[in-house]
Amino acid sequence: MSFTHVLAVVAVRDMPTATEWYARLFGRPADARPMDGLADWHVAPTAWVQVYRSPEQAGSSMVNLVVPDLDRAVAELAERGITAGAVESGTGRVRFAAVHDPDGNRVALIESPAT
Repeated sequence: MSFTHVLAVVAVRDMPTATEWYARLFGRPADARPMDGLADWHVAPTAWVQVYRSPEQAGSSMVNLVVPDLDRAVAELAERGITAGAVESGTGRVRFAAVHDPDGNRVALIESPAT
């Protein structure tokens, strides 16, 4: 079996609030709005983050995004009004920090120099 894309799906309660927050996270509006209650950000050639309206599941999603420079990413988010939690260390030289959308969904920014 082979795959062509990976889609991370985030459930939210309110689309206007969520799309505004994710536009600040990614630094641009959604790349596509394929249907009512769904917005896509194409974060890599074959990787998308989809935000969809599902009040009953909102707040239980987790997305990990790998960034080349965690300190720079955290600073850019601060400029956009999104405050990251403390930078933590993982195994080896891996570092990460998390932010939470208005529904409490967790988005972790991960810096892994080995990748």
